[in-house]
Parts: sequence; C-alpha cells; structure tokens
Amino acid sequence: MEQILRPIYQERASHPDTLGIILINKKENALNITNTFDSVLLIIVKDQDSSIFTKHYMYGDKKMVMHILTEKRLKKWLFVGSHKRLVDWLFFGKVIFDRNEFLYKLRSELQEFPFFGRKIKTGIQFSKLIRRYLEGKEFFESGNYLDSYSHVVESLHHLGRLSIIDNGLYPEVTVWAQVKKIEPAIYKLYEELVMSDESLEKRLELLFLAIEFLINSRTQDAAQHILEIMVTQPSWTIQQLHEQEELSLYSTELEVFVEYLVDKEYILVEPTLAKSESVFHRNYVVDRQFVESKYNLGKV
Repeated sequence: MEQILRPIYQERASHPDTLGIILINKKENALNITNTFDSVLLIIVKDQDSSIFTKHYMYGDKKMVMHILTEKRLKKWLFVGSHKRLVDWLFFGKVIFDRNEFLYKLRSELQEFPFFGRKIKTGIQFSKLIRRYLEGKEFFESGNYLDSYSHVVESLHHLGRLSIIDNGLYPEVTVWAQVKKIEPAIYKLYEELVMSDESLEKRLELLFLAIEFLINSRTQDAAQHILEIMVTQPSWTIQQLHEQEELSLYSTELEVFVEYLVDKEYILVEPTLAKSESVFHRNYVVDRQFVESKYNLGKV
C-alpha cells in the first residue's frame, strides 16, 4: 500500500508547510483502527485554508483515505479527545516523513504524559461531566428516567476518562477495559447501573449520590487549568473567557463549568455597572492568593 500511495505523499512532503506524514494500514485484529479503510494517510501541516482536508482514493478493491490537518487542529483533538483513533495513529502508524523531527518530538511529549496537557484535558473532561450530571439530575427530578439514564452513563464515561488521565495514560477506545484495571470503584458503579435488579429510579438515585461525591473530590484538581489562566488578568467577561485560546477548547461546557466554580466559590462574581442604573455586567475574578494556596504555587 505504501508503494501505491508514494506519489501522493511525496508530492505533499515537498510542500514547505508539511510537518509530518504517517501511514496507517488496516490490521486483521483491529479493523476499525482505519475507520473501515484499508489505509489512512495522515498529513500534518503548519497551516492551510481549512483546518482539515480529506480525500478518498481507490486502487482495485482497496480504498484509502488521506487526511491533511493543521498542527492547531491536531493539538485540539489531542486535548479535547474528540478523535478516538488519533493517538493510535500517532503512536503506531509508520512515519513516512518527519520535518525537523516534528513527529518524533510529538511522540516523546505524548509518552511523557501526564505532563503533556494533563491539566487542560482534566478540565475539559470535568466540564463535560458537570453538564451531563446536572442535565441528568434535572431529568431524574422531573421523572424522565430513561433520559436521565443516558446522561448518567455519559457521566460515568467522563469519570472513567478522568481516572485514566489521572493515572498518566491516554483514554483508549475501549475505555471501560482500562477503567476496570485502573479504577475498579468507578467500573463497579457502571455495573450497578446496567446490571442491578433494583428499579431504574432506585439505581439512578444511588448513582447520583455516588457521582456527586466523586465530582466534589475531583473539583480542585479539575479547576486548576482555568484558574491559572484567570489569574493572569484582574477580571474577565464571559466573552473574554470564550475567546481565550485554551479556554475556547471547553466549547459549550465553559459557561456551565464557570457557574459550577462560582457556586463552589473558586470563582467570584464582580458586578460592574451597565448603561442602565439597575443592570450590572457580571464579570468573573479569581483571587491570586487563593489559587497559589490551593495548588502550592509560589508563582502562577
């Protein structure tokens, strides 16, 4: 397959913006690693008009896909965890081209995890957990147990991913196989939800109590990323938080996360007068001494 694709990747390797090229071939015991294709050609570039560009090819009965993505999109997928196959591709794919050891250095950074992006990945997963938990509890309290059930499953999934990240690993596609080894208590909660003989209402009630406890125990660790960013300026509007490069990765969960941290008094609300005398803007502040004491930081 490499020989068939050589003219395609050689042309891309000649572009000065191309940072690295990886070839991933389908394996008999892992057919889904290539998303049903026989081969995946992953090309990482410094910049291009679109953050991701995809083409499909065929050769006889073989089908191939080429993904060209920017370095920025690559980093976003690694932080957010929205592309489940990407880490496997980076680790186990064959390096075809590597400008200035870009891929070698990237692999080294990934192997040094949890230092690489641990705080931001923890914060993002935790913010997703908060949204699922709150929405699931709302469904539960209104008697919509099946809708609540699906949110609890997602909440447990995010808890599982958090436990994997806490242990310095990357969540794999088979998350629950990892969780069973690393955090059997969370795996047990999942088993109780899906296999217990209790009524659905009773199962959900017990799970919400357990999840709430686990959320509270992880809040300080999960808040570190956003708090360390927020102490870099005296006050933030919600729009400024959305526009901050790393916090933008939290996407729609950002505002739910901020409100949760306000409720827990990690973030303070600073009212500032708007045009109307009776209406105030709601700005957000973090006390530097609070952050430094929470995380034993001499200097943030």
